[in-house]
Amino acid sequence: MTAVRKIDFDVSDVRRYLEPGPVVLVSSAHQGEHDIMTMGWHTIMEFSPSLVGCMISAGNHSFELIRASGECVINLPTTALTDTVVKIGNTSGERIDKFEEFGLTAEAAEMVGAPMIGECHANFECRLFEDALVGHYNFFVFEVVKAHVAPEPEHPETLHYKGGGIFMVSGEIIDKSALFRPGML
Repeated sequence: MTAVRKIDFDVSDVRRYLEPGPVVLVSSAHQGEHDIMTMGWHTIMEFSPSLVGCMISAGNHSFELIRASGECVINLPTTALTDTVVKIGNTSGERIDKFEEFGLTAEAAEMVGAPMIGECHANFECRLFEDALVGHYNFFVFEVVKAHVAPEPEHPETLHYKGGGIFMVSGEIIDKSALFRPGML
């Protein structure tokens, strides 16, 4: 193997290489109001309980709905919703009903008050687990309390934000499960 030549890179753009996973749509509700926001800054923190950390800007209308209700749904869109994902991220729920504006179906969740998005491949109902970092970093830790996933396709095409308006689509599936020790999968 040969070492790869590198160049200096602006540290403010490191996220273009380290974005953790697929872009998601976060739906929220509180006192008769609901919203949807586009989010790319999230990370799995624990398997059991299933914990997900999310950075939600205090400038988003969803921030206050989620902070007040302590709940949300993390919805996983596929590439079929790419334009809608961008449009949702470019609008504020203070001014429009994003479900109506973008033709999305609000479905009742089973364990939280926030609606699920019917057109998404998966919906993860979440309750606030820890808010110690919200004040300083806008970082919420949620517990996934119920998960709904479409059975097909097993590996949907998802969007991964690279910054600057550029997305990468999830690609080829590589199965290396035979190399893992039992219990490490």
